[in-house]
Amino acid sequence: MQNLYDMRKKIELEYLFSSSVKVLFSRLSTPAGLSEWFAENVFQKENQFTFVWNGMEHVATLIDCRPNSLVRFRWNDADNEEEYFGFDIHVESLTHEVALIITDFVDEDEEADAVDLWNKQITMLHRNLGA
Repeated sequence: MQNLYDMRKKIELEYLFSSSVKVLFSRLSTPAGLSEWFAENVFQKENQFTFVWNGMEHVATLIDCRPNSLVRFRWNDADNEEEYFGFDIHVESLTHEVALIITDFVDEDEEADAVDLWNKQITMLHRNLGA
């Protein structure tokens, strides 16, 4: 059982995009798409994704994927099975704006750093999509 003091905080960040849902989804769910903005390199074998940063490999399991809607991964070395990182795509019904909601779990004292990192990654994704 996990100690209450070891609980990590769930964060949700929302970013708006002016690209098609299909194009955005391909950047969130495929090794080639993820390699453009999320990691230096990404490899997939069945539902296992290997993300490479600075020569270090980190493996995550794809735990949920709904076409053009959501993608969720769980790090294989995560301490808590309830934790994941995910990408949810929502289309605002009135404005038709495409919103990307990122869910992640962080240590409370690392929340600001995690948000900064996601902001940088999303800036790269925006640039990549021209959106």
